[in-house]
Amino acid sequence: MNHKLKKLAAYYKPYKGLFWADMFFAMLGAAITLIIPLMVRYITGTVVELPLEQSTKMIIQLGIVMIAMVALEGFCNFFITYYGHLMGAKIEHDMRNEIFGHYQKLSFAFYDNQKVGHLLSRITSDLFDITELLHHGPEDVLISVIKLAGAFTILVMVNVKLALVAMGIVVIMLFYAVALNKKMKSAFKENRARIADINSQIEDSLSGIRVVKSFSNEETEMDKFKAGNARFVASKRKSYKYMGIYHSGMGAFSTLITVGSLIMGAYLMAVDELTATDLVTFILYINNFTEPVKKLVNFTEQFQNGYSGYERFLEIMNIAPDIADRPDAVELKDVQGDIEFDDVSFHYEENKENVLSHVNLKVRPGEYVALVGSSGAGKTTLCSMIPRFYDVSSGSVKLDGKDIRDIKLKELRRQIGIVQQDVYLFAGTVMDNIRYGKPEASDEEVVRAAMAANAHEFIMSLPQGYDTDIGQRGVKLSGGQKQRLSIARVFLKNPPVLIFDEATSALDNESEKIVQYSLEKLAKDRTTFVIAHRLSTIRNAQRILVLTENGIAEEGTHESLLKKGGIYAGLYEMQF
Repeated sequence: MNHKLKKLAAYYKPYKGLFWADMFFAMLGAAITLIIPLMVRYITGTVVELPLEQSTKMIIQLGIVMIAMVALEGFCNFFITYYGHLMGAKIEHDMRNEIFGHYQKLSFAFYDNQKVGHLLSRITSDLFDITELLHHGPEDVLISVIKLAGAFTILVMVNVKLALVAMGIVVIMLFYAVALNKKMKSAFKENRARIADINSQIEDSLSGIRVVKSFSNEETEMDKFKAGNARFVASKRKSYKYMGIYHSGMGAFSTLITVGSLIMGAYLMAVDELTATDLVTFILYINNFTEPVKKLVNFTEQFQNGYSGYERFLEIMNIAPDIADRPDAVELKDVQGDIEFDDVSFHYEENKENVLSHVNLKVRPGEYVALVGSSGAGKTTLCSMIPRFYDVSSGSVKLDGKDIRDIKLKELRRQIGIVQQDVYLFAGTVMDNIRYGKPEASDEEVVRAAMAANAHEFIMSLPQGYDTDIGQRGVKLSGGQKQRLSIARVFLKNPPVLIFDEATSALDNESEKIVQYSLEKLAKDRTTFVIAHRLSTIRNAQRILVLTENGIAEEGTHESLLKKGGIYAGLYEMQF
């Protein structure tokens, strides 16, 4: 825990000045609160007894001083609230940058096992809790300690018996608060888990809204949501019950201190051990007792929330990207696109069964290779090895004779263009989406890439041409149009190696022809891997590889494989 707290404290480093200013004004504010009742005591006990003229003059002078102190206290509170929160927001900004940057580094294997809603709540509510702790924690503890110690010292000086009565009740109050706080804690933790569930459910349902509506399953979604939402209310009910008991109890204790002090004070006045002035002073100090107790208890809650949020933050930050650059990774010059699979086997982390076993394959620069095979034979997995979306479990993949694990990831992926079946377009304009292939490209280059991908005509027919907003994930475009934008992206990137992952299987015949033509134009003189379901699209591939659970079962051209009458011929018969 020490080590973690040290790490957490390091976030203050860039804002040291703000932090110490915040602490200074917190102390000043607490000191003023303690001094004012002493001045009241001096006025009511001493100044009032003086001759009229003298006392009037002193009351006015002291009154001005007290008003000035109140103004100063107001400024202190403003500073703590405004600049303290600002410091919190800046730390939150730093941490959010850090975790988002880390998310970008994690591999597909991590995302295969995660819900986006949960990852989102780490970036939002968890970070908010951490920064609330970092901002309020130190100043709350400081203010509470000054006020409690100061008030107790002064009260003992005024009257020991009265001070002990008040302190006795404060101690009981502290135990009460801590006990209830523990219960509130676990209830709040449950609330947070419920909210994360609700978030991921909303995200799931809204992302799949087209599926929901096409099956007219709105009712089902609503029922699922209602159940989750009801669980949320149940967990809230529990936390609010404890909160109610906590706040009502704390309120009762505060009043009890006043009542106890008054009873004891009245008795002491009756036996002449206390003056009315001292009793007034005493009552004024009681608030200084109860408020810090609440603050300290509040701090324990904040600490728990913030610290558990921080532990969740660290959980993610401690996941080392399982695919990262080796220390001696190199850059690439003039890539030819020669690819070799050398005895490659692969299985997913949690599953020890091989998806690929002992695959050997050599592909020369500029060669056009098609992969076919039944679903689940590992075609996509095989191609995912090339850009290192997954790392081989054994064996190696080489690019131009160099193990790809010795090449910088960024450099490696810059050499590979991928056109997938499921095109992901970002919210924004057509221009932005094509430029994603090469962020520094000029407008002319983007237009040239669109022309090469046969996308220029349809883009020009859109309401604002290249500046048309395509909606979240490109909902305003047809499948063929989206696919051509993704091809334009790759034209712009201009890589020596290409992977087409069933790029046309979701399109109608007419779109397929246009997209197929664009793909072939793109594949010219580049090393190309095509994963195909429709065998019609790969008749003219130079090499067709038939992949099964046991590796590459057959290899050859379309004609030679048909003559062979093996697996490929069987697949072909089925389709035609």
